Amino acid sequence: MNAPYIDTPPVIDVCALPCAVRKAVIFETFDALLPGQSFEIVNDHDPVPLRRAFATRTVAAFQWHYMENGPQFWRVRITRS
Repeated sequence: MNAPYIDTPPVIDVCALPCAVRKAVIFETFDALLPGQSFEIVNDHDPVPLRRAFATRTVAAFQWHYMENGPQFWRVRITRS
């Protein structure tokens, strides 16, 4: 019997990235997604500015879902619609 395939989205730990490349890595990851695919980011603060950047920068529709909402870490799943 085959085990069911579970699509686990990739996780980017933003805290581990240099500030100068964070947005570029996140947007490159998003741009590579097909509709319906997602990835997660982990951050040490609420990434509200990133959400605003997505809203103004991204032509493709996206969904933003908090998986963990502080106080130490925030985990957000971003899905390309």
